[in-house]
Amino acid sequence: MESKRLVRTATFALLAVAAAAALGGLLVRDQISRSRRDLFSPHPLRRLAALEYLGGVPASVDTVLLLRDFLAWEQRPLLRKRAQGVLLRLEAGLDSRHPTEVA
Repeated sequence: MESKRLVRTATFALLAVAAAAALGGLLVRDQISRSRRDLFSPHPLRRLAALEYLGGVPASVDTVLLLRDFLAWEQRPLLRKRAQGVLLRLEAGLDSRHPTEVA
């Protein structure tokens, strides 16, 4: 009787952890898509928030290309300057992962 209760409790705990992990994954994916969408928002504050988010993600070619598109599109100097700083950091991160060979 006691062992059945222990197994039931352990199963419930495992299912709860799995559900929490699945929900966390969905929230992260939603946040990433929202940050990319808000980067081109008509609201400057949303664009700034998206830039701050992208400044904290690992460097990737897709993010670098997205920021280059943003720089070509953005007209506000403050947001352009912040985007340039994020872009330089991400490009440096890509360079450090793939150093060029010197002959």
